[in-house]
Amino acid sequence: MTAPTSPRIDQHPDIMALRAHSEETTATPAAQAVEALAVLCGVYLAASPWIVGFNGFTTLAINNLICGVAFACLVGGFGPAYERTHSMSWAALGLALWTIVTPWVVAGNAAFITPAIVSNVVVGIVACLTALALAGLGVNRGRRRL
Repeated sequence: MTAPTSPRIDQHPDIMALRAHSEETTATPAAQAVEALAVLCGVYLAASPWIVGFNGFTTLAINNLICGVAFACLVGGFGPAYERTHSMSWAALGLALWTIVTPWVVAGNAAFITPAIVSNVVVGIVACLTALALAGLGVNRGRRRL
């Protein structure tokens, strides 16, 4: 006598539909453009102390390097595995908001590092917008079906 086997969880119809929806969502040119812009924001944030020239402020430079790499890694996972990583866009939003306030929090007297302030605020705003756009990809698609 053989024991009855149940189907594997990855073959469940709801899981299959979720994966198809996620692949549909990230396959659009707009979604790919937003993801590419978000990854570029992370790379720029990581390299900004040396591009803009405030690498003498070691604490701020290291903070930007770590946050930039973390942001790029977070948003870089959306394309290949959106169904498992879309909720991390809120963490990316947190990093983007942190980027905006970092010059004042980390560097202390930020009045002397105007290029760092401008760079962090601009890249932080762009990163916030891209993180919100990535978070809204699946939500907007789901609402159109109704």
